[in-house]
Amino acid sequence: MVGTEVDLRVDNVAHGGWCVGRHDEQVVFVRHALPGERVRARVTSQTKRFLRADAVEIIESSPDRVQPPCPYAGPGKCGGCDWQHASLEAQRRLKGEVVADQLRRIAGIDREVVVEELPGASDGLGWRTRVRFAVDDEGRPGFRRHRSHEVHPVDECAIAHPDVNALGVTDTTWRGFTEVEAITSASHADNAVVVTPRSARLPALPPLRESTAVLRRFKGGRLQQVRGRRGVRETVGDREYRVSAGSFWQVHPGAASALSEAVLDALRPEPGDTALDLYCGAGLFAGALAGAVGPQGRVLGVESESEAARDARHNLRDMPWVRVEQADVGAQLREWVDMRVDVAVVDPPRAGVGEVVAEQLAELRNRRVAYVSCDPATLARDLGAFIGAGYTLEEVRAFDSFPMTHHVECVATLSRE
Repeated sequence: MVGTEVDLRVDNVAHGGWCVGRHDEQVVFVRHALPGERVRARVTSQTKRFLRADAVEIIESSPDRVQPPCPYAGPGKCGGCDWQHASLEAQRRLKGEVVADQLRRIAGIDREVVVEELPGASDGLGWRTRVRFAVDDEGRPGFRRHRSHEVHPVDECAIAHPDVNALGVTDTTWRGFTEVEAITSASHADNAVVVTPRSARLPALPPLRESTAVLRRFKGGRLQQVRGRRGVRETVGDREYRVSAGSFWQVHPGAASALSEAVLDALRPEPGDTALDLYCGAGLFAGALAGAVGPQGRVLGVESESEAARDARHNLRDMPWVRVEQADVGAQLREWVDMRVDVAVVDPPRAGVGEVVAEQLAELRNRRVAYVSCDPATLARDLGAFIGAGYTLEEVRAFDSFPMTHHVECVATLSRE
């Protein structure tokens, strides 16, 4: 049935940038559509249980539909943006519905979720400070098509930060490379380019601005410094953070500050508290917590990635009551099983924390947990585990950290007596 076109009406939104319709009683997940629309959809893949399709013609449109601001958005083109055809207000409403749906389906939690706008991208464009371009066989940079390894070349990325586009990655031919990641700072004049060569030999680099740092990525993610510094600097509040090119950092200019404030609001740390920052990255939340608990308290961070752990230690070196361990979170919590902890923030990768870590945190008898997540499905699963371990879910906040895409950042507040 792949390649067949069907007429259908789409109803609800689904996780991943899809809308859901039915054709001959079979479920169809449709991209480039909006709830309530009648569309002609071309089937792109088929399983025993459902079809996937692209809306190639809008027969009856939603009042939320707009003209996509990027010429590369649409069926068969760049697979990066999911919702450019929806107004920003509609995008946030749809994301809130997805988060609420995942909480209800996976964890049995019935909550209305409102997605909050972040400052710095009022039109939803020009916000992404880290962009990874794929390179085709002819050396042209672009983005992979949805659920495909094919590269769609682009001249510019509409959601990329202006300083990313100014690096000229899309104006350059990258023969001998498979990927080029462009990185800029939201608060400093720092730029970096991370290149991934096709072979062990590093090809000649095309002309780049002298101020741009260059790093080489090996298989497995290891980075080698080729030119300039290893990353960029970011400032949040009155604190400067060093962020290596391979370390995690929020890509929206307004996200780091907004999420730090949300975590402090959730945890309500007090002077003298012991606080944990698990999956701490470059130490963003540890820095905020350290200021709140003060020298009479302590903050313990855990990060498994070596370069990020080094960044965190460097960034927090002026606060001796902060300690950062490079370790697996579960293994480190087993060592701390007899320690008293007051509050904890967890900001895991997309895979989440799982039941074991939730139970380990409960054993530490901490009164409040802030769970930061970019995946509603794993968030819902893990919130169920925390509730099973004795916590109460107080609040779920959501932030539009990724306009034009289906991604959303959440901060859940958990407490217990």
